[in-house]
Amino acid sequence: MTNERIAKAFLDKKAFIPFLTGGDGGIEKTEEYIDAMIRAGADLIEIGIPFSDPIAEGIVIQEADIRALRAGTTTDDLFDMVSRIRQKTEIPLVFMTYLNPVFHYGYEKFFARCKEVGIDGVIIPDLPYEEKEEVKSCAAPHHVAVISFVAPTSESRIAEIAKDAEGFLYVVSSMGVTGTRGEITTDLASMFNVIRENTDVPAAVGFGIHTPEQAAQIGRISDGVIVGSAIVKLVKEYGDGAAPYIYEYVKKMKAALG
Repeated sequence: MTNERIAKAFLDKKAFIPFLTGGDGGIEKTEEYIDAMIRAGADLIEIGIPFSDPIAEGIVIQEADIRALRAGTTTDDLFDMVSRIRQKTEIPLVFMTYLNPVFHYGYEKFFARCKEVGIDGVIIPDLPYEEKEEVKSCAAPHHVAVISFVAPTSESRIAEIAKDAEGFLYVVSSMGVTGTRGEITTDLASMFNVIRENTDVPAAVGFGIHTPEQAAQIGRISDGVIVGSAIVKLVKEYGDGAAPYIYEYVKKMKAALG
């Protein structure tokens, strides 16, 4: 399935994809931070739905989830926020969540609401590829892409996952959970060779990237770069005043991709 907004994010350019945890600092602040990212040149934005057991996340995003949940953030709050954002922009918006919140909300209800407010895709780290169809069958009628992961451990399954990709492929740069890393040593070039042989869907790299130098290096082989923990750190560090810092950071990272 081709999602037009997501496809445009990668058209004739390397996409910079920032992530932030929805409701960290309050819904109004999340909306303000997203506006700052858009003005700074973000091509696609991932919004995390806070969850009590985010197994793919490092301590930075885990703590952001806890802050957002303690503030009372709900999935409906984020749907309402996306509806407001969608009235101002056509930038592609993707939810990053876990299977439990989607299952609890109800697959059909969740994806119908995604279509209603303008969510283009979902990333569900704990959804096994072999069970993707259960979710995809509900998402597809509402034109919501279920974005798959390819990890260094995927090995022989990379080709299979790539052939079934939609929206974009999320290529995990390193073993472990999210968080900034001083060096990324995974043989991404070999992974991308297999991906390119099996799909025309764009592939973006995430996990561990936080400097312009890393973004530029990875941008040479990928279609885009995903950054989360570095932005969530800015939210924690600067609190209500984080927007201008997020703007400058996103602008700098986007510029590094050319």
